[in-house]
Amino acid sequence: MEQTPLILTLSLDPAAQAYFNALRTLHFPPERNYLHAHLTLFHHLTIPEKEIMETVREVCLSQKPFLLEVTGLLPLGRGVAFKLESETLLTFHAQLRQRWLPALTAQDQQKLRPHVTVQNKVTPEAAKALLHKLNGEFKPFTTKATGVMLFKYLNGPWQFLQQFDFNQAESLAS
Repeated sequence: MEQTPLILTLSLDPAAQAYFNALRTLHFPPERNYLHAHLTLFHHLTIPEKEIMETVREVCLSQKPFLLEVTGLLPLGRGVAFKLESETLLTFHAQLRQRWLPALTAQDQQKLRPHVTVQNKVTPEAAKALLHKLNGEFKPFTTKATGVMLFKYLNGPWQFLQQFDFNQAESLAS
């Protein structure tokens, strides 16, 4: 029997999460919007759940919360996303990717391109209009990564499994 795929996302500070969720609620087609805004680290993990949890717990214990720069908007053709940048995030992702590499899908083997989608599955015209509107209002800002969340993919909706917080004992990594 094939294992249900798991998804690993980055946890953001509450203010940034609320901002992205509000935009997603406004601009994502309601019939398809059954998820909060998220930054996906791995899209389709089929490694045994216990092994994933052990690895994530271990890596998160040695990772301090870190800053991410929200630097602009990305056109997705039929949607819009915010682009985020952080060398610490790329290093964190690469560390997990290296541990799981033989079992990863082609998509999850690639270098991470961090983004948070606030609109998808709309007409190209609607996406262009939102991109134009958001570009007119956008000012770069900084947010904080606080941990990761693990979900089970249920052919559309996701089932939350566990939150893994980064080690709070130290100051922010830059």
